[in-house]
Amino acid sequence: MTHPNPMPDNPGEPEHTDPEVTSPDRAEAAAEEAASAQGGVPEDAGQAPVDPALEAEIEQALADIDSAVAGASEEEESETADVETQLAELTDDLKRISAEYANYRRRTERERQGIIDSAKSSVLIKLLPVLDDLDLAAQHGDLEAGPLKAFADKLTDSLSGMSLESFGAEGDAFDPEIHEAVQDLSNGEDKALGTILRRGYRIGDKLVRTAMVIIVDPAEQATHGDNA
Repeated sequence: MTHPNPMPDNPGEPEHTDPEVTSPDRAEAAAEEAASAQGGVPEDAGQAPVDPALEAEIEQALADIDSAVAGASEEEESETADVETQLAELTDDLKRISAEYANYRRRTERERQGIIDSAKSSVLIKLLPVLDDLDLAAQHGDLEAGPLKAFADKLTDSLSGMSLESFGAEGDAFDPEIHEAVQDLSNGEDKALGTILRRGYRIGDKLVRTAMVIIVDPAEQATHGDNA
């Protein structure tokens, strides 16, 4: 025989003794029945509505972040361009200063060499009369031997070491730039050096003293040289 209300296994449980206590399964079933009675549970049930003002603030904040990132990138590019420009300017300044220093060194060296040459010339010019006397002595045969010849040789060697060079010999072509003619015995356009009255001197390319000469025709000078 079946009883309509069978005795529960745990008759002492509150859900069997207290009519106000509802089990979880019955509570869930009751909630579903209530939702069905109201037309079903909406898809967004349990989600609070979003405030449009808050959503606008969020979008504005994101836009500000994007703008700040873009501005930082542009600022970095601008700073890089400025650094490259400054580097190029400094490089140009360094090249200009190097060129100016090189020109300064060359100019200083030329000036220094010019001072040396001028001082050397001033000393050698004072010795030219001594050389003229030695030339006269050589023409008279006084420098063939003896102490005077030794002195002349030492002096000539010393002055040659200072780049002093004599010029002006019979038969050379006449050059008005370096020869001073005291008498012209030539008849043609071509002129040669005849008698050398005073030898000329130069230091390197610098003229110290012109040669004093008598001008003759080249053919006459050649004949005179053959006869001599």
